[in-house]
Amino acid sequence: MSGHDIIVIGASAGGVEALARIVAGLPADLPAALFVSVHFPSNSTSVLPDILSRVGGLPAGHPEDGEAIVPGRVYIAPPDSHLLVGKGHVHVWRGPKENGHRPAADPMFRTAARSYGPRVVGVVLTGNLDDGTTGLLEVSDQGGVAVVQDPEEALFGGMPRSALENVHGALCLLLDEIAPFLVRMAHEAPEEKGESPVPEPSEQNAVRRELVEEGGADNPLVRDRASGLTCPECSGSLWEIPEGDMLRFRCRVGHSYSVDSLLTAQTETLEAALWSAINALEEKADLATRMARRLGEASSVLAVERFRTQASESRRQARILRDALLGSGITSTPTAYQETAD
Repeated sequence: MSGHDIIVIGASAGGVEALARIVAGLPADLPAALFVSVHFPSNSTSVLPDILSRVGGLPAGHPEDGEAIVPGRVYIAPPDSHLLVGKGHVHVWRGPKENGHRPAADPMFRTAARSYGPRVVGVVLTGNLDDGTTGLLEVSDQGGVAVVQDPEEALFGGMPRSALENVHGALCLLLDEIAPFLVRMAHEAPEEKGESPVPEPSEQNAVRRELVEEGGADNPLVRDRASGLTCPECSGSLWEIPEGDMLRFRCRVGHSYSVDSLLTAQTETLEAALWSAINALEEKADLATRMARRLGEASSVLAVERFRTQASESRRQARILRDALLGSGITSTPTAYQETAD
């Protein structure tokens, strides 16, 4: 039987450096394929294939949709697309964002686990929040091996810490321990656990389930589990999907959130709404001031006073909102000017 020949790695902030150190420690004849998802801005140009190809002996690149899986290669999710792992091939899919990201680690982990079961090793590296946790949980549930970078060593400990807290039995390794471990696992046959938990492709196509079934209200995983919440991305209804002790939220079109990611997205939506309200109030104050000035020239005293009162009240309300925003810890600058680490 082949070894653990499907290795999926998810990372975010600080992930490029961590991946380079891992790939540098892997031999050119590694009998396994690596699949990598790192959070990139949708409009960015990724140089990660060049970096990883340069530091190690494994060729790395952004695959084409439907490209065959070959051992000894590194397949990297392109910016603004998820990378899904099917039986013998990959899918590059511009599907709904997960945890606010595209690409995201969770859909890559899930499809690999459903396609290859015990042959999969999932690795969660440095990053903020918790992308990769539910996907790593599925890797473990399907008999695969779950590995997490030590959060105390990671540049950003959110993703590793969430994975360790929620994926029981996950191995916590220092970064320099991960490459030797992957080499050993690639040569070690998966533990036999009776009948494979992953049905054959004729019974279940893992990628088709990811692309079509899981996002809809007809999916038995989410039917009758309406959360009463709305999707921050599209305002559609969110359904609850239980993942072990965790909850995942998914809307009809497929946007998916962990609890932490949903709270973060709601905070960003609230912030945007409050800045929009401030803008509307200040525009109202400017218009009222302009009208008071215009009517003042015509000596319409009552109308001038009414417009001046409206301008003063609008500015007062805008000042209250602005002070609340800047003093609440929600933000220190408007959303349009913020930069995130992820």
